[in-house]
Amino acid sequence: MKFKALLSSKTNDRVSTELVEFDEADLMDGDVLVQVDYSTLNYKDALALTNERPVIQKFPLIPGIDLSGVVLESSNAGFKAGDRVVLNGWDLSMGHHGGLAQRARVRGEWLNKIPGNLTTRDAMAIGTAGYTAMLCVLALEDAGVTPEKGDVLVTGANGGVGSIAVAILSKLGYRVVAATGRPEHSEYLHTLGAAEIIDRAELSEPRKKPISAERWAGVVDVAGGPTLVNALAETKYRGAVAACGLAQSDALHGSVLPFILRSVTLAGVDSVNAPQDVRQRAWDRLATDLDPQKLESTVQLIGLAEVLDVYEQIIPGKVRGRIVVDVNA
Repeated sequence: MKFKALLSSKTNDRVSTELVEFDEADLMDGDVLVQVDYSTLNYKDALALTNERPVIQKFPLIPGIDLSGVVLESSNAGFKAGDRVVLNGWDLSMGHHGGLAQRARVRGEWLNKIPGNLTTRDAMAIGTAGYTAMLCVLALEDAGVTPEKGDVLVTGANGGVGSIAVAILSKLGYRVVAATGRPEHSEYLHTLGAAEIIDRAELSEPRKKPISAERWAGVVDVAGGPTLVNALAETKYRGAVAACGLAQSDALHGSVLPFILRSVTLAGVDSVNAPQDVRQRAWDRLATDLDPQKLESTVQLIGLAEVLDVYEQIIPGKVRGRIVVDVNA
């Protein structure tokens, strides 16, 4: 059987992607065959499609680090035909065909069942970005950050991770301060639940002081680089910073003073290889702690072919919220 898919190929150092008819027989090994309903576009997808970083490790490959859909066939005891499933990360779009296609054959241990009150569309409106945001919130909670401790900073607040982190944290009762380079989207961020908007320039330039006045009980950071260093320098005593991205830089040229003078926790958040119990904990919490109306306000829905017109806008920060891909449109 043939189906529509995006396929990335590499010639010399140039990566190109096109819409093709793909044969199911050419899918890679796996014990679960999924009829894909939706995929997404994330920052990592943009890195892969632009070849900004070597995300895709074998070519040709179907890109897309996310998918949601319905099981068609399964030889895995944990899944049966008709189950609604979601897959985030693992080896998708790196060494295994990804979610930007109408079908996927994957390993059952990579899949999670979608909680009952979420649709397959909801699962991709959340996607890796929202699942990562929830992992960050769990990291802050596990470090003892509670609403009464003070403000929580979210960097890159207009992006996929940032926007959903704002929505989750505000619903949980935190006072959220959203950092963004796009002040024209302030109303959008207030709608998601941000109590205050600050210019990302306040945090993005290197500073001479290794430690600054205490501002944040917790931080969700997608930027890395000077932004992360400055956030750490302003985190309160026994506060915590959940770091999940490198949109500004993968460098960390800072000081140990926030750690040894204020007992600050820096929690690294990995969404790609997180164990299944951690993933399921995050998805179960997303089903209860994310306002469906706020989630919907973050979504831009496109078809499979439209991916080729949109992905280059992600890295320079021209996309707001979540891009959901209807692979059957």
